[in-house]
Amino acid sequence: MQLKYELFKNLVRESRTIRRFQAQKPISRDVLLELVGLARLTPSAGNLQPLKYILVNDPEVKAELFAQVKWARDLPDWGGPAISERPAAYIVILADNEIRDAFGCDHGIAAQTIMLGARAMGLGCCMLGSVNRPYLQQLWNLEKRYDILLVLALGEPAETVVIEEMRSGESTKYWRSEDEVHHVPKRPVSELILKEYTI
Repeated sequence: MQLKYELFKNLVRESRTIRRFQAQKPISRDVLLELVGLARLTPSAGNLQPLKYILVNDPEVKAELFAQVKWARDLPDWGGPAISERPAAYIVILADNEIRDAFGCDHGIAAQTIMLGARAMGLGCCMLGSVNRPYLQQLWNLEKRYDILLVLALGEPAETVVIEEMRSGESTKYWRSEDEVHHVPKRPVSELILKEYTI
């Protein structure tokens, strides 16, 4: 039991948001299907399972999709990954409004599961919520019943990301050091607990 927990804890710790990838290393359709297969196993409100997916590893479609997402709000001087550091593939998470018109946290659970699965495969992932949805709806000729919720960018990492333990009063903004290491501040657990009714 303890070994399983330690393995899982390490997987969560290593599963950082990756924004620079090894673009020349492809991700196969089989890998994308395997990751969606993991998401399929996750809980869903009322077990209605309203999520659908679009898989992308075609170079032309990747380029079109890349142009419709925004990267790294806290790095305003960075225009996103260079061509050689762009994602090797994407998984787009959509909701089917004819199955359910409210999705709660279903897509968050699915996205995190895909991210953890990707990390276990040696891949990196970035969840992108800043997306030009109307353009992609039209590009892919999607029926109105489908809403684009998240875009997951995937690939072998081309950067190092480390967690920094925040001290009280410090900023939550992530940053890059001169050696191009990406630093992500995290609040301590003690700051997260509002109240305790424990024994």
